Order: sequence, then C-alpha cells, then structure tokens
Amino acid sequence: MRGLIPDSFIDELLARVDIVDVIERRVPLKKAGREWTACCPFHDERTPSFYVSPVKQFFHCFGCGAHGSAIKFLMDYERLEFPDAVEELAQSVGLTVPREGGRDERPREDKTDLYALLDASARWYQEQLPKSAEAQAYCGKRGLDAESVARFRLGWAPAGFDGVIKALGNNERRLQLLTEAGMVANNERGNKYDRFRERLMFPILDRRGRVIAFGGRIIQKPAEGTPADARKGDGPKYLNSPETTLFHKGRELFALWQVKQANANLQRIVVVEGYMDVIALHQAGLPIAVATLGTATTPEHTEVLFRTAPDVVFCFDGDRAGRAAAWKALDAALPRLRDGRQAYFLFLPDGEDPDTLVRKEGREGFEQRLKNATPLSEYFFTELSHEVDMASLDGRARLAERARPLIGRLPDGAFRDLMADELEKRTGARAMLQPQASAHRTVQRPTTVQRSLVRSAIALLLAQPGLADEVEKPYRFLRLDKPGIDLLAELLDTARARPGINPASLVEHFAERPEYAALQKLIAAVVVGEPELQRVEFHDALLRMEQQAVALRRTALQAKMREGTLDHAEKSELRELLAARVPPAAVP
Repeated sequence: MRGLIPDSFIDELLARVDIVDVIERRVPLKKAGREWTACCPFHDERTPSFYVSPVKQFFHCFGCGAHGSAIKFLMDYERLEFPDAVEELAQSVGLTVPREGGRDERPREDKTDLYALLDASARWYQEQLPKSAEAQAYCGKRGLDAESVARFRLGWAPAGFDGVIKALGNNERRLQLLTEAGMVANNERGNKYDRFRERLMFPILDRRGRVIAFGGRIIQKPAEGTPADARKGDGPKYLNSPETTLFHKGRELFALWQVKQANANLQRIVVVEGYMDVIALHQAGLPIAVATLGTATTPEHTEVLFRTAPDVVFCFDGDRAGRAAAWKALDAALPRLRDGRQAYFLFLPDGEDPDTLVRKEGREGFEQRLKNATPLSEYFFTELSHEVDMASLDGRARLAERARPLIGRLPDGAFRDLMADELEKRTGARAMLQPQASAHRTVQRPTTVQRSLVRSAIALLLAQPGLADEVEKPYRFLRLDKPGIDLLAELLDTARARPGINPASLVEHFAERPEYAALQKLIAAVVVGEPELQRVEFHDALLRMEQQAVALRRTALQAKMREGTLDHAEKSELRELLAARVPPAAVP
C-alpha cells in the first residue's frame, strides 16, 4: 500500500539507490556479464537463477518468478509493508519520506495498530516490574542496574491468566490484535489467557526500534504438586513469542537495535546465547553483543550480522552442544564471507557464560578473550580434522572430501583461494574448486520470444525510458485498436513527464494497477541488442503500428465507399489516408 507517499518521491528514491547495493547487503552476488547473479533467496536452489540488472534497476528469478524494484525486494525479503520498505531505503540514502496531505497525516499501514499494541504491552510490563518484590530481587541478584533495566525496557509479567487481557484487550479489536501479536493464547476450551505469566520480560525490537515480540524468563522453579496451569514458572526457562506477521525469529537478533544506537561505526559484533549475557556485556561497557532468539544461527542472521560489522565473533559454551551450535553458525556464514568479512569463534570454560565471566574478569578480561578468539579458518580445519589420522593417506583424503564442498560455498575472492591453498598444504590434494559461475552452474535463461508490436514497444521502452523523449505527440499509433495501446501511451506520458526516470521507477508507477504484473514480466524479459539497436527497433515498432492503423482504417473506409455508405467526413478522411506518406503495411 503506497499510503500518502508522493509518486515523485518514489522516483527520486529509486534514482538514488542502487539495487545491486541493496540486494548485495543481504544476498551474496556475483558478476555475470552486465548483470549480477545469485542463488535465489526466495526459493531453494543449487544453481543460480536470480539476476539483478543495474541498468534496469530490477531483479528477476527465472526459477520462481520473483521480480521487482529495490522496494519490492525489501518488501519480499524483509517482509515489510510498502511504507516500511520506502522508509528503510530512504534512511539508507539520507532522505526523509514526505507525506501528502500535511505533516501530521500518516499512511494507514496495515500493522500500525499491532505495533502500537506491542509497545503498550511493553510499557505495561515495565509498570509491573517495580510492583514485584521477587522480580526486583532477581534483578539485584543478577547485578542489573537501573540504566540497563531502562535501556532494555525490562518488565514483569505478573501471575494470573488475564493481566494483559484486562489491561489492553478491552474490546474485540484489541483482543484480536493481542492474539495476532502472540500475547494471548487459547486453551483447550477456547478461552483466552496470557501467554506470559510470572516471567521477566525482554522486549525484542526490530531495526527501527519497534517492539515486535517478547522473550520471557522464569526466575524461580515451580513447587512440586502445584497444578500445571497455575504454578509459578510453568514451562521452559525461556519462552519467546510465536512467529507472527511481525516476528520471524530466524531473522531477528536480540539487542541489535541497542548495539546500533551505542555504536556509530561498529567494527566487531559478538553473538552470545542468552538475553542476560547480552545485557551483562552491555552493562560492563561492551555494547557489541546480540543473541539469537532460541534458534540456531541462520543464513539470514549471518547476513544481518555482517551488514552490521565486518568482524563477527560467535561466543558459545565449550561443551558438545556449544560446538554443535558453532558449526551451524560456521555453515550459515560460509556463503557470506566475501573479502573484508571475518568470523571468529570463542569457546568459554566449563560452567561459565559471558555474564559470569565479565563479572569475574571485567571488561578488559573479556576483551582479551575476544582478541584471542579462534579465526574461522583455524576452527574449520581443526573441526574437520577431528578423529582423522592426518599421518595416513586415507585420513588426508577424508579431510579433503569433507572440506572441498564447504570451501566451494565461499564467495570468489582471496579468502576462498587461501582456504583452498591451506587444504592442499594439509592434505597434498588439489582443491579442484570450480569457479562459482562455471558451466555446470549456468542457468538456462529463456530466449527472446516473438511478441506483438505493442508488447515489443513496451518492453523496449522499459529497457530505455529515455526513448519517450523522442516520440512526439499526438501519438499516431493510437489509431490502432489493439490491446496495450493505451498502456503504451500512458507509459510514454509518464516517462516524458519525469526525465531521467529509470525502468524500475517507471514500472513502480503502476504498482497498484492491474497492469503491474504484466509490466514486471516485460521488464524482466530479455531485450536483445545494443542500446542504439534497441532504439531503432523501438521506433520501427511505432512506425509499423502506425502503418497497420492506417492500412486497417483505409481498408474499412474503402469497403464503405464500395457500399456507397461513406459520409462527407469519412470521404475527407479517406482522401487524407490515401495521400498520406506513411508507407503501406500488411494488414495483420
């Protein structure tokens, strides 16, 4: 939904941003001729079929059909509404989004009420914290100061089944929103109850600082014999909000907002396992820590992390579970490790976590541990060599077999080359890595198909909107009664009115029109030839349409003349058509 954002601003925004830059921050791209390519982020595939055109400022996947402008990519990839995607892009290039109709008006975003309700929930939990002696005692025991409690908006979910419902669900619409936000749930009898009860509450914020979900921590274990639905501390130690339209735990990181607020130029970010670990490090003077939300590190997490800082340190327990989590993080990071990005692994002593260590050793002690973290390359080969006899030929062959496909997932660059060299040094076997754009990964792109003259003209105009400046009004092809003629004329008018408009911006003007899908397919189509040849083909298509229009009208009027039914105006028109200098064309 465009809301009240002026079309002229959308034009300016899409002219200022580079779609290659927007997408590459989220998906590793590789140069492929004039375009960039990658494995599609919207469906599973091994062979790249996702193409980004810097000329058209447009992306298209030949596998699943996803396509669009930089705005559409953000909407699909980040799951944003149109106004939010525009805001995100505008912030990246230093623009302020204007609103038509006055400063106080706001576009009616679908999720505005949901964001507001979640923020109100966070405030309500904050208000309950001072009222709970046990919550206050727990915060004191964990060494949390008032500044940290306020910075992270910590709160308390009191006992009872309907605290949030009574406070915020005072009508049917708000109760529906509480359910949509994951704040309330239904029991077996269909009755609603608060999802979070007797838990320390941690609001989870999105990249714009808005509350999108919560994590709740038990602070004391239930007494034996207490009824299941009424006992204190029922359920897991940590309980997160369920997946909602706003919250996708595989993409979000706890405290990323606070990290960005505390660091104007961040060079390093640390991933820990718990909310309290994050807060302890921030409080100790290391506001560089984030945590995943009860899930393993995902590829989406790693992309967000590397967009935030060039160096990422994954901090895990040194036990088997911690090392398994570390390997999953490595696996997710490999395709994102283009040159300039580095990953490290810090394994903690048994029985310790970042919270306990930073309180024992202070900021300087934990900083030293971070400096001594294991580089990804070292961890990679150490882990793969585990239980492998490197003194034997068979053992070295096993290491090579394990490492080759993983190194092959690294982006082309110096790090990939050095990892391949290291494998050869350790095993004596050549890495034998194929370039990622090798023949066996080549995408079978569709060939150019025959189109109608109207569709060809539109496709060529979308490839070069500047061609509209070369077409004088009135448009003589309008006399041709064919589907798409009016759309072609409107596209020409739009392009003429906005000199310098790029292809993606031109298509975006039709975002809320039925023609949008067809225009997206045409802009994604292969347009053959150099720009000058495309220009000649475009004007030839317009001329042929005019010829067809003249020929069809002339034939119709001549038929009426033979029947003796021509009126005076039609006789004059026929004389003009017969005298016209437009070369004849075959009637289609």
